[in-house]
Amino acid sequence: MANLLSFDIEIANEFTLLPGEDLDKHGPFDISVAAVAHENGTVRHWHATDAHGKPTGTLDARLAREVLEYLREAQLAGTRVFAWNGLSFDLRWLAHTARDVKLAREVAMELYDPMFQFATMKGFPIGLAAVADGLGIAQKKLMSADKAPVEWNAGRHQVVLDYVAGDCTLTNRVVAAIELERRVRWRTKRGDVKSEPMRALRPVKDVMLDPAPDQSWMSDPRPPSAYWTWLSEERASEAR
Repeated sequence: MANLLSFDIEIANEFTLLPGEDLDKHGPFDISVAAVAHENGTVRHWHATDAHGKPTGTLDARLAREVLEYLREAQLAGTRVFAWNGLSFDLRWLAHTARDVKLAREVAMELYDPMFQFATMKGFPIGLAAVADGLGIAQKKLMSADKAPVEWNAGRHQVVLDYVAGDCTLTNRVVAAIELERRVRWRTKRGDVKSEPMRALRPVKDVMLDPAPDQSWMSDPRPPSAYWTWLSEERASEAR
């Protein structure tokens, strides 16, 4: 099995997300920090720094592109790159900040995104924390995602650095558990645990070819294609 790593970003924008509201309606987002965690435990962060080398502000185009280049170079070297909902969210805003959709698309096609794969199978997304809980993984998320911008903007940078690194390492543990059990288990909002076979984790470029799931029972379904429409939208924006 090739080595693997997981990556994650945190945004710096503070807002209140209403129940059922589309997060992307608040975009475009500024990125406070990005991180990767390799399966051997090595962690790396990207963030802006002040004159004293302390974390500050948000990623500029150079730093965002550096993250994308790191991920792409890892892929080309044979490392499997994972992210939970990375196709729809993390790569979209890295592409926007870096102003490089071409590079982001290269990363996206080779990305392993278990959440996107699940949504393509079942028609709805599931959260990382719910899957970790369902799989019996003791590690917990250090905070909810909406708290990270508040902490970052208040100057409490280390808690955010720890949080984003923790989500990367948690993703690695979830990936390992799914591949061991060849299924995904998650705890529902009702508190019970459900399970679905996932015999192999597959790259986005393969999952995109799968048939659409049955979403006839849903009142407001999000088709799997919606997870990657930003690729063409951003490309059109660049052309103008």
